[in-house]
Amino acid sequence: MKALVKFAPGPGNLDILDVPEPPCGENQVKVKIAYCGVCGTDIHVLHDTFRNYPPVILGHEFAGTVVETGRNAEGVQKGERVAVLGATAVTCGQCEYCRSGYFIFCRNRRGMGHGVNGAFTNFVVVRPDQLYRIPESLSLAEASISEPFAAVVQAVAELTQVRLGDTVLVSGPGPIGLLAVKLLAAEGIRTIVAGAAGDGERLEAAKRFGASEVVNTGERSVADAVREATAGRGADVAFECAGHPSSVRGCLEALRPMGQYTQIAICGREIEFPIDTVFYKQLTLRGSITYTSRTWDRVMSIYASGKVRLDDLISVKLPISEWRAAFDLCMDKKALKVLMHPE
Repeated sequence: MKALVKFAPGPGNLDILDVPEPPCGENQVKVKIAYCGVCGTDIHVLHDTFRNYPPVILGHEFAGTVVETGRNAEGVQKGERVAVLGATAVTCGQCEYCRSGYFIFCRNRRGMGHGVNGAFTNFVVVRPDQLYRIPESLSLAEASISEPFAAVVQAVAELTQVRLGDTVLVSGPGPIGLLAVKLLAAEGIRTIVAGAAGDGERLEAAKRFGASEVVNTGERSVADAVREATAGRGADVAFECAGHPSSVRGCLEALRPMGQYTQIAICGREIEFPIDTVFYKQLTLRGSITYTSRTWDRVMSIYASGKVRLDDLISVKLPISEWRAAFDLCMDKKALKVLMHPE
């Protein structure tokens, strides 16, 4: 079968290769891939700014259909449509973080798409506990966005205290930022979305998805726009979804005293930011990395409620052979969410 493989360490070293179809072990389940989303992490792996273990098949945001079950794999049937939690592909299961549900901090952890083989291919084999059945009302394309949506659900609905009546700033209208807008709009939260000069189409999408206001930082500063929108008070909460130094600074400047800042995006490098602003405003800063298994349970409940739809976030579907075009669309901000599928 064909697969998009990081075949050697270093920047680049990515191509479509022929790889063997993985056998289904007695404790495993084989899933036929329907769609796998292109993520910022994939771009970081391409540039070698995110830890990876080549040779490895990329792709970790995916959904598909169960086509084979091992003899000891319980609770799963052929034909079931599933989203897959790839981040738990390898964990020790014994450390304090694994036992408390925060597997992401396990020292032995390796996730699919960078640590072990991922889903930019035809088939994957996983454990049954990594599978989440999706509602019939949800398409497999939408279900492939479950992984980034889970990251947003943890940041917005579990770690950050966002209340009705708050004004929230989302800086960075990429897929993660737009997913945050969708979730906040479903909760009735007033949301201001900030984007750079090249984010025009994404800012328009933010309006469609429920943002109260959008800010083009090429025309005015985030802080000025937020102060104007809040009668000088500032935002109660800021979610940094761009991973850019100017976005980090803009969020800190736009927050009111005693406001909350949550970092969702990866910057991929060291940056400078005004730490004294944190001191003088007495801000609460936190990071939110991925999710827990409980977060995925919450995601499935959100799907079942029908209050958040993801289909209008998908703008391009391409075969994995066109991975360069897919990656370029993401890097050049010419698409919302880009999905790839097997040949």
